[in-house]
Amino acid sequence: MAIELKEALVDATLKTVIDGNLVELPGTIATIRATMPPDQAAVFDREIEHVPAADLPTALVRWALAGTAADKEDDALFERLARGEDIGAVPADTDRPEVA
Repeated sequence: MAIELKEALVDATLKTVIDGNLVELPGTIATIRATMPPDQAAVFDREIEHVPAADLPTALVRWALAGTAADKEDDALFERLARGEDIGAVPADTDRPEVA
């Protein structure tokens, strides 16, 4: 049982959509770190060991997304929002619209 769990954790991936495409990202500390050049890995190591447990998932996703087109996509979305453009967002405190 412990071996099965260990194998499942090693194969963990994060999935997101970037620029309309499904992207699989590394999903463990070790696999995220393995994608980095040594200088960036050193910064990652210093930061990640001090992240509170409750904040660890957010920090890992941020690091896993580093170097992807996600930042550019987010920047473009925030620019649209700053211009007051309607992007189809729904306030969090209301029901989601029905999908036809």
